Amino acid sequence: MATTAEEQAKLVETSKRLAAYQAVKDYLLPEYTRVGIGSGSTVVYVVDAIAALGPEVTSKMVFYPTGSQSEELIEAAGLNLQYISKLPAGQQLDVAFDGADEVDDDLNLIKGGGACLWQEKIVATSAKRFICVADFRKLSPRLGTAWKKGIPIEVLPMAAPRVLDELRRMGSQNPRIRPGLPGKAGATVTDNGMWIIDAPFAPLLLPKDTESGGQAGDGSNGLWAVDVLADALIKIPGVAEIGLFYGKNGLQVASGAQKPVAAYFGMADGTVEVRSPPS
Repeated sequence: MATTAEEQAKLVETSKRLAAYQAVKDYLLPEYTRVGIGSGSTVVYVVDAIAALGPEVTSKMVFYPTGSQSEELIEAAGLNLQYISKLPAGQQLDVAFDGADEVDDDLNLIKGGGACLWQEKIVATSAKRFICVADFRKLSPRLGTAWKKGIPIEVLPMAAPRVLDELRRMGSQNPRIRPGLPGKAGATVTDNGMWIIDAPFAPLLLPKDTESGGQAGDGSNGLWAVDVLADALIKIPGVAEIGLFYGKNGLQVASGAQKPVAAYFGMADGTVEVRSPPS
């Protein structure tokens, strides 16, 4: 086990790489032609793994980014770049790879730590198969257990004060507008010209909690179920998108799935743990 900060950092990077290479090996089939590429530090290794397959495989593929970071990664690796707005009507991506800030037992995700959540959700829901790649730190029994920064919510700037008021009424614990880069005044501005609000809630309940645990999950006692909270958040006027990825996966619905069909975690012991959503 790593004992120093430097060793811990190296361990985390190694775990990310292991998970990324295994996920690409398992889910990037040679016949695929349209591939979504997400954002975040783990996706760096996903692109490395794809590029390592060589042009004899990748030259037939087109890669769709979720933001400027993944766009730069795709171009730097010499891969074919295309934008999700150019995806032909009625067509889907074959697969999309992306990371997460936190993953619960049912493979619900919190995403948006890098402020690309809207594009990430568009790309994920455009894919037949969405694959999550992360390291062992992102595993949690319930969303909000380890990720204390809050659920990222993309909002129209003029609506931000009202959205903050509504979030407080819903039981969010000190929701706040995400500040910009250190040394710069103002809020974080997304690629869409929106702001990000980070809204912490108590750990979110799963169906097994509400079905057998006697919890309502409607926020009445400060506790929300993932799906109920997500539905309430997206209905707040001024909210453009939320960083909860929940509901069905690509094995359950033909299109529009927000949850991954599999999540790959690089573990601290050098292994890769693969989790599938509950049936």
